[in-house]
Amino acid sequence: MQTAQGERLEVLLPAREIHARVQRLGQRITHDYENKELVLIGILKGSFIFIADLARAIDLPVHVDFMAVSSYGSSTKSSGVVRIVKDLDNSVEGRHVLVVEDIVDTGLTLNYIYGHLKARGAMSVKICTLLDKVSRRQVAVPVHYKGFDIPDAFVVGYGLDVEERYRNVADVCQVVRD
Repeated sequence: MQTAQGERLEVLLPAREIHARVQRLGQRITHDYENKELVLIGILKGSFIFIADLARAIDLPVHVDFMAVSSYGSSTKSSGVVRIVKDLDNSVEGRHVLVVEDIVDTGLTLNYIYGHLKARGAMSVKICTLLDKVSRRQVAVPVHYKGFDIPDAFVVGYGLDVEERYRNVADVCQVVRD
């Protein structure tokens, strides 16, 4: 993969490990939501690859919707101020909701989304994340389904980016700046 000048990517999680973990998450979610209607809500843009793979790994009928929120702007650090950029297309009132996120870092964004969906009358709200940076947590958020714990490193690939680059990398990689 060609990288930006002064950057290189070091594989943290190879695609085959990610695929295997997503399959296991799908099996657990299928079991936990048996005989229930489930709405998957992907948080754009970073979750788009994860939610696609996860939806295929869940052996239940699911509805899919998306939200886009902003707390980073063009920075690599969260500002802590969350705003909805793209809201849901459908109501979640009386429905079981699974928020699908690429990475949980400080917890500020997911804490906001969790409370927002509960206030909209969702029957239940649970969180599924591919990556969890527990060491950076500022606010406790209930992560119900987790792919991997990762160290405090800036990562890209599998939907995650830096300045809109590297979303299409199959592995999750750490960005190393020379």
